[in-house]
Amino acid sequence: MAVETDVLDELRRLRTRIPRLAGALAATVDGLVLAHDVPDTEPEGLAALTAAALGVAYRLTDAAARGEFCELLVRGSRGYIATYAAGPTAVLTLLADDRVNVGRLHLEGRRSGARIAELVDTHVGPGGGRHADRLAPRELPGRAQDTDPARPIGTLPVRTPQLPAHRPRTQPGG
Repeated sequence: MAVETDVLDELRRLRTRIPRLAGALAATVDGLVLAHDVPDTEPEGLAALTAAALGVAYRLTDAAARGEFCELLVRGSRGYIATYAAGPTAVLTLLADDRVNVGRLHLEGRRSGARIAELVDTHVGPGGGRHADRLAPRELPGRAQDTDPARPIGTLPVRTPQLPAHRPRTQPGG
């Protein structure tokens, strides 16, 4: 079975376990859809936005010294968007109604994220595989790629803020 089929099965099981779950999407950290069950939502756009939010979340957890990224929760007036790490190369995004049990959403989302990470690892594995090209970050033509092996996949390099070149004037006696 292909990774997409197995991941889609997991997304469908997840939707049966969480009442008021409106949709589920698994994607790579660079925004490519692995599998989706998101009615009334364009999955490619959601995957791309998830990748953008993920980049900010990685930087935020790093800048605030809160360890590795695990999850992100956004609440809108009509519900929640929850994003969970699914290993180093994938992410799970859940769309839920405003009356969802958020504790249950987190519990099941974390479990499914771990299961999706296992599925991706099983199908792709450390040596690559049929879907390795879909799970590896893409090189963009004419753009140098950062190859720092210490930085987790899907994160952006954090630049250290620089001090201003000029010194502010101080008031005498102040």
